[in-house]
Amino acid sequence: MTAIDARPASAPAAAPAGLRFPPAFRWGAATAAYQIEGAASEDGRTPSIWDTFSRRPGAVRNGDTGDTAADHYHRMREDVALMARLGLTDYRFSVSWPRVQPTGRGPAVRKGLDFYRALADELLEHGIRPVATLYHWDLPQELEDRGGWPERDTAERFADYAALVADGLGDRVHTWTTLNEPWCSAFLGYASGVHAPGRTEPAASLRAAHHLNLAHGRAVGVLRDRVPAAEVSLTLNLAAVRPLTGSDADRDAARRIDALANRVFLDPVFRGHYPQDLIEDTAALTDWSFVRDADLAAISRPIDVLGLNYYSPTVVAAAGHGQDGGGGADGTGPSPWPAADGAVRFLPAPGPRTAMDWPVDADGLYEILVRLRDELPGTALMVTENGAAYEDYADPEGDVHDPERVAYVHAHLEAVHRAIADGADVRGYFLWSLLDNFEWAYGYSKRFGMVHVDFASQRRTPKDSARWYAQVIARGGLPPG
Repeated sequence: MTAIDARPASAPAAAPAGLRFPPAFRWGAATAAYQIEGAASEDGRTPSIWDTFSRRPGAVRNGDTGDTAADHYHRMREDVALMARLGLTDYRFSVSWPRVQPTGRGPAVRKGLDFYRALADELLEHGIRPVATLYHWDLPQELEDRGGWPERDTAERFADYAALVADGLGDRVHTWTTLNEPWCSAFLGYASGVHAPGRTEPAASLRAAHHLNLAHGRAVGVLRDRVPAAEVSLTLNLAAVRPLTGSDADRDAARRIDALANRVFLDPVFRGHYPQDLIEDTAALTDWSFVRDADLAAISRPIDVLGLNYYSPTVVAAAGHGQDGGGGADGTGPSPWPAADGAVRFLPAPGPRTAMDWPVDADGLYEILVRLRDELPGTALMVTENGAAYEDYADPEGDVHDPERVAYVHAHLEAVHRAIADGADVRGYFLWSLLDNFEWAYGYSKRFGMVHVDFASQRRTPKDSARWYAQVIARGGLPPG
């Protein structure tokens, strides 16, 4: 492995001529359990919905699975040492629910918790703050067999699971995230079916969204009780929704998508109610009777930090206006937008594209951060995922040059800095991702990592972007130019 300059023992020096970030700014990287751990059937772990979904013919590109992934379960100490050489101050990982509580019920599996205890200890030994996410999409298959997230009981089971993890890691982990991107869990999993469990039931997806919100609220209560000094957060993939034109019809299309992408989570969590326009838009699918008395009080328990995942903006128009960009998550298949299908068209945003064919537009990140500044005053924010996939490969010398990723992250950090300068309380930035990994329905065909992984040998090679990011962290900001 190529050496990387170690983080200086003292606090990072401020960039003398570049963009300076606050001294306490948290510089991290993020991963998810199913995408990197492997060891899918070891030490008591049972199948998650992603283990099942990845074996469905045609569900995942090339028939790939997360059985081995980046083998982090066996290479954890090597990976933490790599994080330390990069100079990370924080590492955001997720806990695998079926590794800790295989059936979604009952006691914890000791070996499962021991892995995460050892990970947290290793991080702390290297001066890296562990940031634990309780749920990053790997629902135990047994709970899906009982109905999954559209069923209220899954939220109650999540609270029990949260208690097991809090009791096991609460003395080591100070920062907790309840859910990662519940929009994807609800709407890609239960409406479009392009993610596990692969169901195409729009009404069920709305029930799932509510029960994910309820699971978040229940877990906040558990964490406050079990780890009272902890910093508690929720991570949302909020959309920068832009109407194609200023027409009333296009603006209404943007309103519909904003309700389904953003306010379906923001409003119950921060305001204690669902948006009235969302309820009206979805009246043909559901009467929302699954929302019970006291649910919203639980969902709106205060949190300490709101995490934001951002990759690209969303451009929409009214049906019949503009060229259709596709309704599914990848431009094909059923729509992940309940009650918006047929009313809204999705348009390709202008500008350069990543290997995912996602537009590169850092202004969208700035837009969301200042929106949150204005709509949720006093709320601390963190960018918990941001990054890009490109066609990375090792050259004959074994180096991986990825100037596009460096430019992408540079532009988005500039956007974060601009938002901070304009009053947004942004506390940190987590690059997605530390390692090349199993990229969900794309399998191993897309590489988001700043560290290249040869999946045949599991050799890790820091890309140029990793070296650049290490320099940014050491400087405490962006270099000039």
